[in-house]
Amino acid sequence: MKKSFVLVAALLAAGVVQASGTLDKIKSSGTITLGVRESSGALGFTLGDGKYVGFHTEMAERISGDLRKKLGLSSLTVKFQPVTSQNRIPLIENGTVDLECGSTTNNAARQKQVSFAVTTYVEEVRIAVKANSGITSISQLNGKKVATTTGTTSVQLLRKHERANGVNFEEVFGKDHADSFLLLESGRADAFVMDGQILAGSIAKAKNPKDFRIVGEVLNVEPIACMLRKDDPAFKTAVDDSIKGMIKSGDLAKLYDKWFMQPIPPANAPVGLPLSEATKAAWANPNDKPAEEYAKK
Repeated sequence: MKKSFVLVAALLAAGVVQASGTLDKIKSSGTITLGVRESSGALGFTLGDGKYVGFHTEMAERISGDLRKKLGLSSLTVKFQPVTSQNRIPLIENGTVDLECGSTTNNAARQKQVSFAVTTYVEEVRIAVKANSGITSISQLNGKKVATTTGTTSVQLLRKHERANGVNFEEVFGKDHADSFLLLESGRADAFVMDGQILAGSIAKAKNPKDFRIVGEVLNVEPIACMLRKDDPAFKTAVDDSIKGMIKSGDLAKLYDKWFMQPIPPANAPVGLPLSEATKAAWANPNDKPAEEYAKK
Protein backbone atom coordinates (compact mmCIF):
# COMPACT_ATOMS: atom_id res chain seq x y z
CA MET A 1 0.00 0.00 0.00
CA LYS A 2 2.83 2.35 0.97
CA LYS A 3 4.68 1.64 -2.29
CA SER A 4 1.55 2.41 -4.28
CA PHE A 5 1.15 5.73 -2.46
CA VAL A 6 4.78 6.65 -3.17
CA LEU A 7 4.36 5.74 -6.84
CA VAL A 8 1.20 7.82 -7.19
CA ALA A 9 2.88 10.76 -5.45
CA ALA A 10 5.85 10.54 -7.79
CA LEU A 11 3.60 10.44 -10.84
CA LEU A 12 1.62 13.42 -9.59
CA ALA A 13 4.82 15.36 -8.91
CA ALA A 14 6.08 14.65 -12.42
CA GLY A 15 2.87 16.04 -13.84
CA VAL A 16 2.94 19.27 -11.85
CA VAL A 17 5.20 21.06 -14.30
CA GLN A 18 3.12 20.11 -17.34
CA ALA A 19 -0.15 20.98 -15.60
CA SER A 20 0.77 24.33 -14.08
CA GLY A 21 3.76 25.51 -16.07
CA THR A 22 7.31 26.33 -15.06
CA LEU A 23 6.53 29.87 -13.86
CA ASP A 24 3.96 28.51 -11.40
CA LYS A 25 6.42 25.84 -10.28
CA ILE A 26 9.12 28.46 -9.66
CA LYS A 27 6.73 30.79 -7.82
CA SER A 28 5.32 28.10 -5.54
CA SER A 29 8.72 26.59 -4.70
CA GLY A 30 10.73 29.81 -4.59
CA THR A 31 13.43 27.90 -6.49
CA ILE A 32 14.73 27.64 -10.05
CA THR A 33 17.06 24.87 -11.17
CA LEU A 34 19.53 25.81 -13.88
CA GLY A 35 21.24 23.17 -16.02
CA VAL A 36 24.93 24.12 -16.27
CA ARG A 37 27.96 22.68 -18.02
CA GLU A 38 31.25 21.77 -16.39
CA SER A 39 33.53 22.11 -19.41
CA SER A 40 31.83 23.98 -22.27
CA GLY A 41 34.54 26.55 -22.80
CA ALA A 42 33.71 30.15 -21.90
CA LEU A 43 29.98 29.46 -22.33
CA GLY A 44 29.91 27.49 -19.10
CA PHE A 45 32.39 25.71 -16.86
CA THR A 46 33.11 24.86 -13.24
CA LEU A 47 35.78 26.19 -10.90
CA GLY A 48 35.10 23.33 -8.49
CA ASP A 49 33.36 23.30 -5.11
CA GLY A 50 29.97 23.88 -6.72
CA LYS A 51 31.05 27.11 -8.43
CA TYR A 52 29.77 27.46 -12.01
CA VAL A 53 30.68 30.37 -14.25
CA GLY A 54 30.78 31.45 -17.89
CA PHE A 55 28.91 33.57 -20.42
CA HIS A 56 25.76 31.46 -20.53
CA THR A 57 25.89 30.55 -16.85
CA GLU A 58 25.97 34.19 -15.77
CA MET A 59 23.32 35.03 -18.36
CA ALA A 60 21.07 32.33 -16.86
CA GLU A 61 21.56 33.84 -13.40
CA ARG A 62 20.45 37.22 -14.76
CA ILE A 63 17.42 35.61 -16.40
CA SER A 64 16.60 34.12 -12.98
CA GLY A 65 16.76 37.61 -11.48
CA ASP A 66 14.32 38.91 -14.07
CA LEU A 67 11.98 35.98 -13.42
CA ARG A 68 12.06 36.75 -9.69
CA LYS A 69 10.93 40.31 -10.39
CA LYS A 70 8.26 39.16 -12.85
CA LEU A 71 6.82 36.74 -10.30
CA GLY A 72 6.92 39.31 -7.50
CA LEU A 73 9.16 37.19 -5.31
CA SER A 74 11.27 38.83 -2.60
CA SER A 75 13.88 36.13 -3.09
CA LEU A 76 14.57 33.22 -5.42
CA THR A 77 16.89 30.31 -4.69
CA VAL A 78 19.00 29.40 -7.73
CA LYS A 79 20.16 25.80 -7.83
CA PHE A 80 22.78 24.49 -10.25
CA GLN A 81 22.41 21.04 -11.80
CA PRO A 82 25.44 19.91 -13.84
CA VAL A 83 24.34 18.32 -17.12
CA THR A 84 26.13 16.45 -19.87
CA SER A 85 25.55 16.12 -23.60
CA GLN A 86 23.82 12.80 -22.93
CA ASN A 87 21.45 13.73 -20.08
CA ARG A 88 20.59 17.41 -20.69
CA ILE A 89 17.39 16.76 -22.69
CA PRO A 90 15.99 14.05 -20.37
CA LEU A 91 16.61 16.28 -17.32
CA ILE A 92 14.65 19.10 -18.98
CA GLU A 93 11.85 16.74 -20.02
CA ASN A 94 11.40 15.16 -16.59
CA GLY A 95 11.38 18.49 -14.73
CA THR A 96 14.68 18.10 -12.89
CA VAL A 97 16.06 21.16 -14.70
CA ASP A 98 13.95 24.24 -15.47
CA LEU A 99 16.34 26.06 -17.81
CA GLU A 100 19.54 24.80 -19.42
CA CYS A 101 21.96 27.47 -20.64
CA GLY A 102 25.14 25.76 -21.77
CA SER A 103 26.33 24.89 -25.25
CA THR A 104 23.26 23.19 -26.71
CA THR A 105 22.60 23.51 -30.44
CA ASN A 106 19.04 24.34 -31.43
CA ASN A 107 18.12 21.91 -34.22
CA ALA A 108 14.95 20.49 -35.73
CA ALA A 109 15.30 17.06 -34.11
CA ARG A 110 15.66 18.53 -30.62
CA GLN A 111 12.73 20.90 -31.19
CA LYS A 112 10.51 17.80 -31.25
CA GLN A 113 11.47 17.15 -27.62
CA VAL A 114 12.16 20.58 -26.10
CA SER A 115 11.87 24.29 -26.80
CA PHE A 116 14.62 26.87 -27.19
CA ALA A 117 14.93 30.50 -26.23
CA VAL A 118 16.21 33.01 -28.78
CA THR A 119 19.74 32.37 -30.04
CA THR A 120 22.46 33.91 -27.88
CA TYR A 121 25.57 32.49 -29.53
CA VAL A 122 26.25 31.32 -33.09
CA GLU A 123 28.92 28.66 -33.20
CA GLU A 124 31.34 27.44 -35.86
CA VAL A 125 32.41 23.81 -35.60
CA ARG A 126 36.18 23.52 -36.13
CA ILE A 127 39.18 21.26 -35.49
CA ALA A 128 41.88 21.65 -32.82
CA VAL A 129 45.29 20.03 -33.24
CA LYS A 130 48.76 20.29 -31.76
CA ALA A 131 50.64 23.19 -33.32
CA ASN A 132 53.49 20.94 -34.42
CA SER A 133 51.23 18.28 -35.97
CA GLY A 134 51.36 19.69 -39.49
CA ILE A 135 47.58 19.20 -39.78
CA THR A 136 45.83 22.17 -41.38
CA SER A 137 42.79 20.64 -43.12
CA ILE A 138 40.26 17.80 -43.05
CA SER A 139 42.07 15.95 -45.83
CA GLN A 140 45.06 15.43 -43.51
CA LEU A 141 43.01 13.49 -40.97
CA ASN A 142 43.23 10.27 -43.00
CA GLY A 143 44.45 7.48 -40.72
CA LYS A 144 44.34 9.75 -37.67
CA LYS A 145 42.48 9.50 -34.37
CA VAL A 146 39.82 12.18 -33.98
CA ALA A 147 38.36 12.97 -30.55
CA THR A 148 34.86 14.18 -29.88
CA THR A 149 32.50 14.25 -26.91
CA THR A 150 29.92 11.52 -26.41
CA GLY A 151 26.42 12.76 -27.23
CA THR A 152 27.48 15.51 -29.65
CA THR A 153 27.15 15.70 -33.43
CA SER A 154 30.60 17.00 -34.36
CA VAL A 155 32.07 13.84 -35.90
CA GLN A 156 28.92 13.28 -37.96
CA LEU A 157 29.35 16.80 -39.32
CA LEU A 158 32.97 16.02 -40.13
CA ARG A 159 32.04 12.82 -41.99
CA LYS A 160 29.35 14.65 -44.00
CA HIS A 161 31.69 17.45 -45.07
CA GLU A 162 32.57 17.36 -48.77
CA ARG A 163 36.28 17.60 -47.99
CA ALA A 164 36.02 14.39 -45.93
CA ASN A 165 35.30 12.18 -48.96
CA GLY A 166 37.78 9.31 -48.90
CA VAL A 167 39.17 10.34 -45.52
CA ASN A 168 39.17 7.48 -43.03
CA PHE A 169 39.82 8.27 -39.38
CA GLU A 170 39.23 6.56 -36.05
CA GLU A 171 36.82 8.10 -33.55
CA VAL A 172 37.79 8.29 -29.88
CA PHE A 173 35.32 9.59 -27.32
CA GLY A 174 35.65 11.76 -24.24
CA LYS A 175 32.95 11.70 -21.57
CA ASP A 176 32.89 15.52 -21.58
CA HIS A 177 34.69 18.32 -23.40
CA ALA A 178 37.54 18.45 -20.87
CA ASP A 179 38.12 14.72 -21.30
CA SER A 180 38.07 15.07 -25.11
CA PHE A 181 40.69 17.84 -24.97
CA LEU A 182 42.79 15.66 -22.67
CA LEU A 183 42.78 12.98 -25.38
CA LEU A 184 44.38 15.53 -27.73
CA GLU A 185 46.70 16.96 -25.09
CA SER A 186 47.99 13.52 -24.07
CA GLY A 187 48.54 12.36 -27.66
CA ARG A 188 45.78 9.74 -27.60
CA ALA A 189 44.05 11.73 -30.35
CA ASP A 190 45.47 13.71 -33.26
CA ALA A 191 42.57 16.16 -33.45
CA PHE A 192 39.55 17.29 -31.45
CA VAL A 193 36.42 18.26 -33.40
CA MET A 194 34.01 20.54 -31.54
CA ASP A 195 32.46 24.00 -31.30
CA GLY A 196 35.12 26.63 -31.92
CA GLN A 197 34.62 28.47 -28.62
CA ILE A 198 34.89 25.22 -26.67
CA LEU A 199 38.15 24.48 -28.46
CA ALA A 200 39.41 28.03 -27.83
CA GLY A 201 38.37 27.90 -24.20
CA SER A 202 40.07 24.52 -23.70
CA ILE A 203 43.26 25.82 -25.29
CA ALA A 204 43.21 28.97 -23.13
CA LYS A 205 43.08 26.78 -20.01
CA ALA A 206 45.81 24.37 -21.19
CA LYS A 207 49.21 24.28 -19.48
CA ASN A 208 50.84 25.53 -22.69
CA PRO A 209 48.20 27.21 -24.90
CA LYS A 210 50.75 27.91 -27.66
CA ASP A 211 51.08 24.16 -28.21
CA PHE A 212 47.64 24.03 -29.89
CA ARG A 213 45.91 25.54 -32.92
CA ILE A 214 42.39 25.69 -34.35
CA VAL A 215 42.61 24.79 -38.03
CA GLY A 216 40.72 23.58 -41.07
CA GLU A 217 37.44 24.31 -42.71
CA VAL A 218 34.32 25.45 -40.84
CA LEU A 219 32.25 22.27 -40.59
CA ASN A 220 28.97 23.86 -39.62
CA VAL A 221 27.34 27.02 -38.27
CA GLU A 222 25.04 26.30 -35.32
CA PRO A 223 22.75 28.47 -33.19
CA ILE A 224 23.33 27.91 -29.47
CA ALA A 225 20.45 28.72 -27.13
CA CYS A 226 18.97 28.07 -23.69
CA MET A 227 16.79 24.99 -23.58
CA LEU A 228 13.45 24.65 -21.75
CA ARG A 229 10.47 22.34 -21.63
CA LYS A 230 8.25 22.05 -24.66
CA ASP A 231 4.73 23.51 -24.74
CA ASP A 232 5.30 26.11 -22.00
CA PRO A 233 4.79 29.38 -23.93
CA ALA A 234 4.50 31.61 -20.85
CA PHE A 235 7.90 30.52 -19.54
CA LYS A 236 9.50 30.78 -22.98
CA THR A 237 8.16 34.31 -23.42
CA ALA A 238 9.52 35.33 -20.00
CA VAL A 239 12.97 33.90 -20.79
CA ASP A 240 13.01 35.46 -24.26
CA ASP A 241 11.96 38.85 -22.88
CA SER A 242 14.80 38.74 -20.37
CA ILE A 243 17.37 37.94 -23.06
CA LYS A 244 16.01 40.58 -25.43
CA GLY A 245 16.24 43.10 -22.60
CA MET A 246 19.92 42.24 -22.08
CA ILE A 247 20.57 42.61 -25.80
CA LYS A 248 18.83 46.00 -25.95
CA SER A 249 20.59 47.37 -22.87
CA GLY A 250 24.01 46.22 -24.05
CA ASP A 251 24.43 43.97 -21.00
CA LEU A 252 24.75 40.83 -23.12
CA ALA A 253 27.59 42.41 -25.13
CA LYS A 254 29.31 43.34 -21.85
CA LEU A 255 28.93 39.75 -20.64
CA TYR A 256 30.43 38.50 -23.88
CA ASP A 257 33.42 40.80 -23.52
CA LYS A 258 33.90 39.65 -19.92
CA TRP A 259 34.01 35.94 -20.77
CA PHE A 260 35.57 35.91 -24.24
CA MET A 261 37.92 38.89 -24.43
CA GLN A 262 39.07 39.48 -20.85
CA PRO A 263 41.24 37.12 -18.73
CA ILE A 264 39.09 34.41 -17.15
CA PRO A 265 39.75 31.84 -14.42
CA PRO A 266 41.32 29.51 -13.61
CA ALA A 267 44.40 30.42 -15.70
CA ASN A 268 43.47 34.14 -15.96
CA ALA A 269 44.01 33.95 -19.72
CA PRO A 270 41.62 35.39 -22.35
CA VAL A 271 39.85 33.11 -24.82
CA GLY A 272 40.34 35.84 -27.43
CA LEU A 273 37.28 35.26 -29.63
CA PRO A 274 35.76 38.59 -30.75
CA LEU A 275 31.99 38.72 -31.19
CA SER A 276 31.26 37.18 -34.60
CA GLU A 277 29.16 38.77 -37.31
CA ALA A 278 26.80 35.77 -37.14
CA THR A 279 26.19 36.28 -33.42
CA LYS A 280 25.74 40.04 -33.93
CA ALA A 281 23.11 39.26 -36.58
CA ALA A 282 21.28 36.87 -34.25
CA TRP A 283 21.13 39.56 -31.56
CA ALA A 284 19.96 42.20 -34.04
CA ASN A 285 17.05 39.96 -35.04
CA PRO A 286 16.26 37.70 -32.04
CA ASN A 287 14.91 34.34 -33.20
CA ASP A 288 14.70 30.67 -32.25
CA LYS A 289 15.40 29.25 -35.71
CA PRO A 290 17.00 25.79 -35.74
CA ALA A 291 20.40 25.02 -37.25
CA GLU A 292 18.78 23.81 -40.46
CA GLU A 293 17.55 27.36 -41.13
CA TYR A 294 21.03 28.75 -40.61
CA ALA A 295 22.43 26.18 -43.06
CA LYS A 296 20.21 27.57 -45.84
CA LYS A 297 22.05 30.91 -45.80
